[in-house]
Amino acid sequence: MELMGDAAMARREAPQSARAQSGSFGKSSHSLAAAREERYAFLTEWYDPTAALMWSFQLFYYPKDGSVEMFDVKKHQKFLKRVKYNDLDPKDLYIGNRVNVLSRQLNLIDYGDEYTANKLGGKKERTLAVIKPDAIIKIGDLFELIHAFDLIVTKAKMTTLTRTQAAVFYSEQQSKPTFDNSVHLLSSGPVVAMELMGDDAVSVWKKFLEYVETTDALREARAQFVMDGTESFGHGSVSLAAAAKELQFFFPAKNDYGPPNTATFTDSTCCIIKPHAIAEGLTGKILNTISEAGFEMLALQMFNVDRANAEEFFEVYKGVVPEYNGMVNELCSGACMALEILDTDQQQSFRDLCGPADPEVSRLLRPNTLRALFGKDKVKNAVHCTDLPEDRVLEVEYFFKILDG
Repeated sequence: MELMGDAAMARREAPQSARAQSGSFGKSSHSLAAAREERYAFLTEWYDPTAALMWSFQLFYYPKDGSVEMFDVKKHQKFLKRVKYNDLDPKDLYIGNRVNVLSRQLNLIDYGDEYTANKLGGKKERTLAVIKPDAIIKIGDLFELIHAFDLIVTKAKMTTLTRTQAAVFYSEQQSKPTFDNSVHLLSSGPVVAMELMGDDAVSVWKKFLEYVETTDALREARAQFVMDGTESFGHGSVSLAAAAKELQFFFPAKNDYGPPNTATFTDSTCCIIKPHAIAEGLTGKILNTISEAGFEMLALQMFNVDRANAEEFFEVYKGVVPEYNGMVNELCSGACMALEILDTDQQQSFRDLCGPADPEVSRLLRPNTLRALFGKDKVKNAVHCTDLPEDRVLEVEYFFKILDG
């Protein structure tokens, strides 16, 4: 209890310490920030599992050279001198995200000064997007389009709603003549719910829906998206207030449970799209390559894996492959996407589609595999897939039962 009290106290002190000071680590006005080199400030938290303590830091990012600096809020002293850090992508600097700085997973909980809030957070919105059952077959194309519209998928989950759940979700449309049809379509099969984040995300997603509905080049694709021409292939929140309510329906607080995932844990294997591939906007291309190879995705969900879980998941590789530490660091460096893949083909397994772990070897021997097409090195090799047949369902269970529990 005493430890938790210290952590809570540090959290209470953090905003005051981080925002009230006028020195180099404190609150900066627009004019002062403009006079100096541009710098973005964030209030962050890091949980130290060894000490069972929550630490509060102010993280500074200098876009000119990609360097970072950290200040310990509770101790009122510099924690990390300014150092260039190429592994931090400025696109990942938004409230609610988790970034990895020198093996520490920092949760970005607030802006550290008004300049950063005005510069980076002025237009940032979150909205709910739902891909309805008829459009699931085109999920890869839709992820590619979402990336092209400069929206970030921060959460995603494939689920199947009951008719009752769908009616609750559409309860405010109960008086509309399309209500029954909307409920039927939403509960007719798996859907993919997503939290999208970006500048003016609510209106941008509306434009996205209109674009797919009306663009001549996509009319043939749209015909595959919907069975009934009166229904859109996707749903979008109409306002920020509606988005907050609808996001809570699919992605409730930690102590509540939303609609379940669609994992079957039968005749399947695990695939993880790694954080670097998601950050590079490769999710849609990877999903399309999997589908085009004839593999069916039974479940899909995004996770932010902490270091302890990453170490546990990759424990079988510890002491076996020299890339173990790098694999752990990569998996907990940002959001990843877990997939359950139906894998019953005895002639070609899903592991064959992934290719050798080294992308360079893959490009020489298996140029059409996922790692050959999208991998960078042995650690950032686009995807993880289950190596041993006896571990296939176990790895699926780790994500869709244990981490989603």
